[in-house]
Amino acid sequence: MFTTFISTQDLIEHLHDENWVIVDCRFSLDSPQRGRVDYLQAHIPGAVHAHMNEDLSAPHEPGVTGRHPLPSIRDMAATFSSWGIHDGCQVIGYDDSLPSGGMAARLWWCLRWLGHDAVAVLDGGWASWLASQMPVTAGMERRMPATFTPRPRPEIVLSVEDVQVLRNDPTSRLLDSRSADRYRGENETIDPVAGHIPGAISAPYAENATADGKVRSVGELKERFRSLLGVTPPQRAAFYCGSGVTAAYNLLAMEHAGLPGARLYAGSWSEWITDPNRPVATGTESAMSTSKDP
Repeated sequence: MFTTFISTQDLIEHLHDENWVIVDCRFSLDSPQRGRVDYLQAHIPGAVHAHMNEDLSAPHEPGVTGRHPLPSIRDMAATFSSWGIHDGCQVIGYDDSLPSGGMAARLWWCLRWLGHDAVAVLDGGWASWLASQMPVTAGMERRMPATFTPRPRPEIVLSVEDVQVLRNDPTSRLLDSRSADRYRGENETIDPVAGHIPGAISAPYAENATADGKVRSVGELKERFRSLLGVTPPQRAAFYCGSGVTAAYNLLAMEHAGLPGARLYAGSWSEWITDPNRPVATGTESAMSTSKDP
């Protein structure tokens, strides 16, 4: 069973295994339909397509929710069932992000949230598949529907109220998965308010990968997260990002490093800032200025 990352070589060996479900998670914030277009042009044979907005998120309610709220358990289970995912299957997600896995980690996290552990992300993603000269195909593919039985793990997802408590708890640690400049409030081009949740420390998800987009070694990841967490155990750590998508890559990397148990604030920054009474910080935590969303 693969539960974190899988290589192209391992995947090709199971490409025609009926109990393996491959999911193409390519998605672009700038062009939400581009991933589907790219999938139709070429994808890993047998893969179904997952649209971030339509399949892996509930509808966004501006001013109420974050940009990618979690689907209801019922809706998520129905989607997984339509892709042929069942208890006895191995699921593999991939994307074309850099680092690879930034989008596919959302699929990984959602399956684990609902109790399905046999899910992994293709290391190096679509680029690695092409570079290895692996087979591709075109057009829309569908699998025979199955029955996905959700076994929710509500303890791994935090609400905004939970975060309000956690950020003031000295035994816990809140980590921001966005780029360091967005964390400091210097370069916000996606959300209407710049900055970060006061008390959070910067932990860009991209730093888990090498220059070619592949995940760093287990030893490097352990060193990174132990530096970020200090004496805080993984179970007392929580990650967020802009909308709850790329933060899942930090959770995936921690799991890969043998440091399981961290949690996700799914609403993330884009939900936090919907209430002007919630505090906002800019700069770094050692030289922090705070303000409120006007």
